[in-house]
Amino acid sequence: MPAPPAPQIEARAWLMIDSTSGKALAEKNPDARVEPASLTKLMTAYLAFSAIKEGRLALDQPLPVSEKAWRAEGSRMFLDPKKPAVVEDLLKGMIVQSGNDACIVLAEAIAGTEESFAAMMNGMAKKLGMTATRYLNSTGLPHPQHITTARDLARLASALIRDFPEFYKIYALKEFTYNGISQPNRNRLLFIDPSVDGVKTGHTDSAGYCLIASARREKRRLLSVVLGAKSDAARAMESQKLLNYGFQFFETVQLYTANQAVSTLRLYKGKTGEVKAGFPNGLHVTVPRGAGKRIQAQMITQQPLLAPIARGQRLGTLRLTVDGAQVGDYPLLALEKVEVAGILGRGWDNILLLFK
Repeated sequence: MPAPPAPQIEARAWLMIDSTSGKALAEKNPDARVEPASLTKLMTAYLAFSAIKEGRLALDQPLPVSEKAWRAEGSRMFLDPKKPAVVEDLLKGMIVQSGNDACIVLAEAIAGTEESFAAMMNGMAKKLGMTATRYLNSTGLPHPQHITTARDLARLASALIRDFPEFYKIYALKEFTYNGISQPNRNRLLFIDPSVDGVKTGHTDSAGYCLIASARREKRRLLSVVLGAKSDAARAMESQKLLNYGFQFFETVQLYTANQAVSTLRLYKGKTGEVKAGFPNGLHVTVPRGAGKRIQAQMITQQPLLAPIARGQRLGTLRLTVDGAQVGDYPLLALEKVEVAGILGRGWDNILLLFK
């Protein structure tokens, strides 16, 4: 049976995906351009995590607090301009306390100026495939040209969780104290749903109340993006509705492991006469709960296949259906490299191809 319709969500735009398969399970206006508010800080964090991983920053490194950072508007971790702050505290202040001052200090340390850092943010957004996003600052303070979409935010949050698991755990902290001031994490779901371990809230008068929430239950991870809710409580409640819907009515099954051969295909003019096809990263599929056992696969390949073949080259398509309804088409890729055969091998295959 198909899954029931998604619940009604009171927000301007929203999207929920299964993080493992990447499938969208519910959405409304996912490509509408909106203000990201403090959800901007996910990109600031992504670049900061990258700098640490590459050795350009260290967790115990003290950074100077500029006057610009000290005078930052909006939410702050209350940095002292006379006292350097270490990177680890700045990360927690940015993530847990949503400190705009922390963002600026990190941006200046990584790129020299916040303006240069914004250019880095846009470069990374392009690299991650966030085609509708443009950043002008590290904090999310409003600007008419500082925009994103629910789909781009889901892509960014998924990349952050995937690429930096060692730092992602910071997003689950419920409180952080700095300079004698304790502030709770604004993500209410951390306090009411033990499966939620992130991600980030955002709010401005123009953007409304926003929340990216991620939860892990029984090895599945779902990610919801709710933008433009009417209140702090509403963004949490609407996000919870989406997560519960996704966990209750869908399941994710692994059909193939990484580099598992789905099929061995006949190959002409190669040093070998065949090539293995499959999915270098494996294949997970999300379907309505109970439908996993009824998935059927049809392989559609390009014939005849001719060498040379590069690893990762598309060789065909795996079409999946459940009870006759199409689940999706997935590209079958070469799992190995095959070079061109010598002149005799090519000549023999040319003869064989005459009869194809």
